Amino acid sequence: MRRLDPVHYDKSIDMYLISRWEDIQAIQRDPLTFSVNKGYHEQQAKGFAEEFQQILREKGGGYFPDAIMSDPPYHTRVRKLMENAFTAHRVKELEPRIEAVVSDLIDEIADRGSMDAVTDFAQPLTIRIICEQLGLDWSIKDKIARWSTAVTAQIGRMQDRAEMLEHAEQICELQHHIIGTMRERQASPREDMISDIVHAKEGDGEGSVLTFEEAVSLVRALLIAGNETTATALSNLVFILATQPEVLATLQGAVGDEKLMNRFVEELLRIEPPVRGLSRMTTREVELGGTLLPAGAHLLLMYASANDEPEIFPEPRKFDMERANIMKHVSFGGGVHKCVGLALARMEIKVAARQLVRRLGKFRLAIDENDIAFLPTVATRTMESLPVTFERIA
Repeated sequence: MRRLDPVHYDKSIDMYLISRWEDIQAIQRDPLTFSVNKGYHEQQAKGFAEEFQQILREKGGGYFPDAIMSDPPYHTRVRKLMENAFTAHRVKELEPRIEAVVSDLIDEIADRGSMDAVTDFAQPLTIRIICEQLGLDWSIKDKIARWSTAVTAQIGRMQDRAEMLEHAEQICELQHHIIGTMRERQASPREDMISDIVHAKEGDGEGSVLTFEEAVSLVRALLIAGNETTATALSNLVFILATQPEVLATLQGAVGDEKLMNRFVEELLRIEPPVRGLSRMTTREVELGGTLLPAGAHLLLMYASANDEPEIFPEPRKFDMERANIMKHVSFGGGVHKCVGLALARMEIKVAARQLVRRLGKFRLAIDENDIAFLPTVATRTMESLPVTFERIA
């Protein structure tokens, strides 16, 4: 497809599949022609959108469209206010805390010799970190896993009506929890991201603060996106350690090499991007990759395909930490919509990798690679479970 029909129309899902790196880059440079707002909301709860939204209005405290999934100039304002929660000092100060959480999790599993890398390591790590950052109680960890699945399913295009109803119920519960916490932070701010969002201010006058509806959608996005995608990346990290012993050996031999660890993180994100496809919609007739697209064309940006393009990344299935263009992957998106939490995600992956290879070794899959099951969604490639064995070395 990438070579012969890189802007391929798939009639069964009524979408154009965009598989080439250069075409995805062109889309990301022009957010007004290729609308995130229209593409994302056209995708949401596909086939059940009206019923889904009505359920949230009646039972979930309201329907709050994702404010960050919008177009400039509205997006510019929202993004600026959201970035108040991701100040450099807040992320940098987080590294020792991530170190401690990873260490605690490894302490719990080190002597067992086996774990489910998804449920014993990746999910607990990301949920604990995002709970601490948002100021949420760790006791809701099991709920967050359910909420994440429910929210991700809305852009996955693979749920039936019964599943949509169950997911909507979960999202109602999520929203009530967020709204209650936000009301508390309005009255009594704390040193956490929810307080940052609720009290965010940029300039003066109209639009200088977030509306309550916008703030709910942003906190929801931070909780789910800040957990789901990074947990997927951490699961992929363990998968690489278990299936590519030469990569594990390289890391163990250079565990104190900050530059190498950073390059490992980027190559991991390139070869196994957590987000596989997000959508856009054209706002006018436009040519892309030699194909003339009409206004209102629904596109699916295939990030994993772009990261696998041999003309950009020679031998794309080889895990190569010495690639000259290692930062050219599109796993964080690009342009004005580049992932707002990328610094935090990179840090979590790096810290986890460093501690795993220091303290554990001889990772092996405990099931056949072909038996690994994935969540049913086109948006991410998330393993449901990843049983592995290992030996404690420290």
